[in-house]
Amino acid sequence: MDFSLGHFPVDLVLLALVAAFLVLRLRSVLGKRVGIQPVQVKLQVRPDAAPRVVEGKPEQAETAAEFDIPAPGTRVGTLLADIRQKDPSFTPQQFLNGAQIAFAQVVGAYAQGNVDVLKTYLTPAVLAAFEAGITARANAEETQRTDVKAIRSLAIEDVRISPMEAGTAAAIDVRIVSDQISLVLNKEGQPVTGTDAVTEFSDLWTFERLLDVNGSTWRLAAARSA
Repeated sequence: MDFSLGHFPVDLVLLALVAAFLVLRLRSVLGKRVGIQPVQVKLQVRPDAAPRVVEGKPEQAETAAEFDIPAPGTRVGTLLADIRQKDPSFTPQQFLNGAQIAFAQVVGAYAQGNVDVLKTYLTPAVLAAFEAGITARANAEETQRTDVKAIRSLAIEDVRISPMEAGTAAAIDVRIVSDQISLVLNKEGQPVTGTDAVTEFSDLWTFERLLDVNGSTWRLAAARSA
């Protein structure tokens, strides 16, 4: 078979490349989840695998979330001990209890457009992004329905401590696995994105705080799917 340039099917190759590009673009759109994803802050935007529907699982609303805390001898465990040295009231268990409460409050407040609640839990930069998402949703005459059915686990993934002029900044990354119903409805009440099936979500939230500043509390500084 002659594969010289004069006989090579260049037009077919170009069509194949265009088709592949369109498929990838379609996957990048359909792969996105609802929830608080439209207002990511300081994050890389990337398409995610479709959430896993868990409608058929037995009801486990009364089951306590599992906490995964790094052991003291590990790098992350040592950094957690360093935070406790600067703040004797800090414990990883207590921190994860607070993160669990914050997760449910923030997800619900964003869906309801309740900025007053969001102000309690978010850094100013994240609050501004969330407010922009709420405004965009209102302008599109869309509403969001989100119901956290269960928070299954919270795991401390990483810790960072940085000296700053205002004090010592600490950041803790927490992976949160939850079961939710989450969808966006148009003004006619028809689903735009999401599903009314109970779906498993895995998110990585970063909480930040100045350790040696009176009145400083842990606040959400970034959130992304994980």
